[in-house]
Amino acid sequence: MLLEFKTKNYKSFVEETVFSMKPAPKQKGLDYSLLIEKVKSKQIKSLCSSVIYGPNASGKTNIIGAMDTFRAIMLRGHIRNSEELTSPNHAAGNLQLIPNYNSKCSEPVLFSIDFFEENLLIHYEIYLDLGCFLNDEYSRKVVREELRINDKMIFIRDDRLTFGDLRDIKKLSIDDMEKNKESIYEIAENSLNDQELFLQNGFKLILSQNLVKLIIDWFTNKFMVVYRADSLQIIKRFVDTQKKTVYIDNTTNSAAKIFGINSNGLGYFSSEDETDAKLFSVLRNVNNQENAIVPAETFESYGTVRFVNLFPLVIKAILNGGTLIVDEFDASIHPMALMSIINIFHNDDINRNNAQLIFNTHNPIFLNSNIFRRDEIKFVERSDDKNDSVLYSLSDFGTSGEKGVRKHEDYMKNYFISQYGAIKDIDFTPIFEKLIPREDEV
Repeated sequence: MLLEFKTKNYKSFVEETVFSMKPAPKQKGLDYSLLIEKVKSKQIKSLCSSVIYGPNASGKTNIIGAMDTFRAIMLRGHIRNSEELTSPNHAAGNLQLIPNYNSKCSEPVLFSIDFFEENLLIHYEIYLDLGCFLNDEYSRKVVREELRINDKMIFIRDDRLTFGDLRDIKKLSIDDMEKNKESIYEIAENSLNDQELFLQNGFKLILSQNLVKLIIDWFTNKFMVVYRADSLQIIKRFVDTQKKTVYIDNTTNSAAKIFGINSNGLGYFSSEDETDAKLFSVLRNVNNQENAIVPAETFESYGTVRFVNLFPLVIKAILNGGTLIVDEFDASIHPMALMSIINIFHNDDINRNNAQLIFNTHNPIFLNSNIFRRDEIKFVERSDDKNDSVLYSLSDFGTSGEKGVRKHEDYMKNYFISQYGAIKDIDFTPIFEKLIPREDEV
């Protein structure tokens, strides 16, 4: 489960920004939102959900984009550009798009993450020298890289390579590591490459393939970042689907019928020419045919197609204890359907594997003390003069004083009167006043 994510100098987030899923102190109520794991005698607590608010162009998508970019870099294991884009987030493959365009070229980019997996508290961070915005010819460099397990340093890579006490990962390390420690460390030092992450290269090959596999598996299967929901594509691939055969996922199809569909059902169809299965509407008894299929995007509503694309990820998160992060989760989906999904994550009897849901939205319905705790409600605000974004939580206001936020207050009302910030007064009237002549001018 995700505990904390940090970034710095990523697009509009100039200063170090912390997205925390750790419960704020003195927050009471809605205990179903708390996830608790144990490491020896220590309790690890995290929130099961979080919602992000802010006006357009404030940076809500950028914080999710930073997570998506970090994930892509981790899975590649290097900071060279990638021609293969696996998401609509172009910064994930073209790293010259990352630095803030107003920042100094010497300002490094930070990505840092804390998560809990298989009884290990894992902290990993990288500082990257990527040069200036849009400079794709720059000689990039990993400035710093650090791995900690259960709050103990495993390695720090900066000007040189420093190792901590590796006995804590002995079960995951190579055999006879202690006997050959000095020679192993020397080989590791010589394996450093300015543009490659030591974790996925030297450390994996020389010290602990099993630990790196555990970390990469979490990024691959449990850190589920959906960037730009309007570009969401069918993520599930059916490797064993026979060509020209309709495959119906019964669970997703049942959910789609509850949600609302125009056809008799939905299925995935894989043609001879395409490797990926695509979504089709299944119609019965059409023109004397037992079954007919048409592309779902031409027959179903956009909201239905988007829901069916998204729902398998909800299932995967719940079953595997994943962290599902969605940009504009509520786009074209009815609030009652969204509320039901949120309730699934809040249901202790169903969410037994500590799955998490994080999303940004413009829908004020979730600004409700009966749905989310104050530390689960985040805001993003961007200053017009500096063009940088700031992320903060409703719990940061405290509970006392003039700006204090107390339990059971009307969060929605307070938000719209700009008590929490992260809202913009928009008036298009002057534009139309210039277009429409006054009566005395006609």
